[in-house]
Amino acid sequence: MTALDYLAIGVFFAMLFGIAALCSRRAGRDAKDFFLSGRSMPWWLVGVSMCAASTSTNSANMFTEFIRNSTLGENWKWWAFLLTGMLTVFVYSKLWVRSGAKSDIEFYELRYSGKAAAFLRGFRSLYLGIVFNVITTGLVMLAAIKIGQALFGVDQWTVIAVTSVASVVYSALGGFRGAIYTDFFLFIVIMVGAVVGMYYAVNHPAVGGFSAMMAHPAVQAHLSFFPSLDTPDVFVAVFVIPVAIQWWNVWYPGSEPGGGGYIVQRMLSAKSEGHCVGGSILYQVVNYAIRPWPWYLTAFASLIVFPDLASLQRAFPHVNPVLVKGDLAYPAMLTFVPNGWLGVVAASMMGALFSTVAAHLSMGSNYMANDFWKRFVRPAAGERELIVVGRLTTVLLMVLTAVISPFLISAGAVFNLILQIGAGTGLIYLLRWFWMRINAWSEITAMAVSFLVAVFLQLVYPHLGGPPLAAWHRLLIVMAVTTAAWVGVTLATPPTDAAKRASFQATIRANCHDIAWGLLAMTVASACIYAMMFASGYWIYGRVALAATMTAVAAVSGLALFPIMRRLNDSGASPDRPQVCKPLMSSH
Repeated sequence: MTALDYLAIGVFFAMLFGIAALCSRRAGRDAKDFFLSGRSMPWWLVGVSMCAASTSTNSANMFTEFIRNSTLGENWKWWAFLLTGMLTVFVYSKLWVRSGAKSDIEFYELRYSGKAAAFLRGFRSLYLGIVFNVITTGLVMLAAIKIGQALFGVDQWTVIAVTSVASVVYSALGGFRGAIYTDFFLFIVIMVGAVVGMYYAVNHPAVGGFSAMMAHPAVQAHLSFFPSLDTPDVFVAVFVIPVAIQWWNVWYPGSEPGGGGYIVQRMLSAKSEGHCVGGSILYQVVNYAIRPWPWYLTAFASLIVFPDLASLQRAFPHVNPVLVKGDLAYPAMLTFVPNGWLGVVAASMMGALFSTVAAHLSMGSNYMANDFWKRFVRPAAGERELIVVGRLTTVLLMVLTAVISPFLISAGAVFNLILQIGAGTGLIYLLRWFWMRINAWSEITAMAVSFLVAVFLQLVYPHLGGPPLAAWHRLLIVMAVTTAAWVGVTLATPPTDAAKRASFQATIRANCHDIAWGLLAMTVASACIYAMMFASGYWIYGRVALAATMTAVAAVSGLALFPIMRRLNDSGASPDRPQVCKPLMSSH
């Protein structure tokens, strides 16, 4: 690296810490501002912040691994979550805003009552805020370790140390307001770096430019948007299961059915319902139709330069052989970026890393301060004390992440494990807003059973001598057992008390009009964004007829969405006279 590269990295850190410092005074005034930015964010900042939070160093690595393992179509494992996202946008986002919750964990005691509700809130604040948060943040750190080793020859502990210090300083300093503002800056840096990396990957001498790359047999075999029917197991696992079941019945961080985690935290920071919906739509468009393409093209180029894992190992003998998986190919391609631009790419990788780590740190500190400390340890805790707890939690989460990161191996493997742990729980997160029969024991059962069955199938079953199970077999088993368990418990236990149900209904003001028009808006918007995604690909592939067709579908469905949204917003419901949908809201 040259002085120009170090200058680019220096400017990046100066901007990062400068924004956090500017926000630090305001963030330290009260807990509402520290954890939710004072509920004052406009739609465009909310949307871009969602994009930055979900764009990690792991993103490009995992997409590359998917493409190299199969085709572009293997990304249906996460493309299907667009349906989850659009359902959240048009049905659930306004319910979250109306609920007045400071976090998705506080929801439990707004919706349920009694000791079971308190236990659920306390346990989930620790489980999601500490345990699960550390695992998902560790997955992000794993990608950073591979990038550091491949791109700079830096050992894993140096990567962990730099990431830990930088993330803790700017997260704890600026609070959530600082995170929102820095996310805007970071996402711009991320995308600039992704485009620069793509340019030099496509123009690598072995690739020979864009046209030669797209015509290369190694790339042609991986271009399809859909897995091949010639391999039925793969087609079912990669396309059928995600599109038919996974999106509504699997909990995954950042794609929770009905919303949750850092996505809901950003929704709750919006200045109004309209800004919440607008920001969520912007996020879905950018996240699926625009953001990933530079990474996909870099992945295609890697198929030519590094055709197999052996070639990667030969090129990077200093990298731990255990870490040489398909996801290493993306950082491997970045090694061809010349000095001068290398600093920009390095800054973009840091931006992707810090934005996601900060999102999880902010979410975890919110859970611990508001949902655990104030609720169970010190109910009388003041604003300043909650901010101190939040900042100390940030440090604790980063230390635990640093400990667990070296033990992870593959982005794709961890992704599949997280899916299995969350399988079967998604439906309850969709229905709990409307089916009043669901209670706290329903959620406790779903959480416990899904975890135990997933762990059994992953760690115990392989040693019992039974027939081998593919990942999608395990996913379906966890879904079936978990769903049967929580539905059974729901029907066998009494519902939440009537006063709590009535208070919740009056607060969220859900009605049949919103649900019906919301589902229609979700369907049309999903068609629009999928069409935009396909259109982008087909224009890149040079398939003009298909590209024009998909562009037309996107335009027509996009125009059709506007009158639907007008009808959706004209619900006729008010705080004084909510139009409750009686069949759904019944406790029976």
